[in-house]
Amino acid sequence: MKDYIYQRVLEVSNYIYETRATVRQAAKIFGVSKSTIHKDVTERLHKIDKRLAKKVKKVLEYNKAERHIRGGQATREKYLSEEENK
Repeated sequence: MKDYIYQRVLEVSNYIYETRATVRQAAKIFGVSKSTIHKDVTERLHKIDKRLAKKVKKVLEYNKAERHIRGGQATREKYLSEEENK
């Protein structure tokens, strides 16, 4: 694994763990695709730091479990803002 990838995997993983960020939020912060972030934290991190990988996995599972709630809130806000603009 190249050094810059190794470094990015650790930085992204620590960021997700410390901020409870989603893959999408981390991708935006680090300027890479969601696929890259997902591969970093699900495949590459496991080879580097198994303990951190378990912690990040819990954050990802939590985010996945509540994503339907965030989606519902976003839709509600969208329609409320559309009603206000009429």
